[in-house]
Amino acid sequence: MIKIALIDPEVIMRKGLALLIQSFTNYEVVIEANNGQDFIDQLRANGSQPNIVITDITMPIMDGYATVQWVKTQLPLTKIVVLTRELNDRSIVAMLKNGVNAYVNKNIDSVELSSVLDAVYNKGIYFNDLLYKNVLHTLHNNVAEEQNDYQRLVTLPEREKDFLKWLCTEKTLKQIAAEMHVSPRTIDGYRDHLFEKIKVSSRIGLVLFAIKSQLVRL
Repeated sequence: MIKIALIDPEVIMRKGLALLIQSFTNYEVVIEANNGQDFIDQLRANGSQPNIVITDITMPIMDGYATVQWVKTQLPLTKIVVLTRELNDRSIVAMLKNGVNAYVNKNIDSVELSSVLDAVYNKGIYFNDLLYKNVLHTLHNNVAEEQNDYQRLVTLPEREKDFLKWLCTEKTLKQIAAEMHVSPRTIDGYRDHLFEKIKVSSRIGLVLFAIKSQLVRL
């Protein structure tokens, strides 16, 4: 079973979300928390490490930003979905730079939520209009950062550039390996080298780099 932790101060919302996720095949809600600190306390008490954390941003005691940073540091293999009503560019970009795997509006239906969880668990990233429409303009406004990214892009081997392009699709790493006619281990090597060169720690970080450096245009 894929273990889910829900962090949301709205009790009715959280309880309803838990019931919905429990109805999905192969998903189990193991933690329900009011805020980041409550999540940490429960995690330490029961030791049930989640595969995916779903968190809001505005919360008392420990908000979503601090929670995401803690999860990335302490649970590096755990995927993170931000589910919120905070839809401004600043929040989206900050969360993406912190390495979240998806950023979605709370006003989504059950079909899309299921798609979000499947994509994040299997591919490590979920693309949606919120990412395209609200983030790209902000990223492309930072000219100095773009130039820096372009310089780093120029030094990359062509195979790593090709791999970056494939990362911007919906394909899993295994599918990308097949498309590039290499082994999954080679793909893991491309990914790890790029993590080190570009100074990011997630697939979405690599995708944002590809967008900012204009390797791909979405």
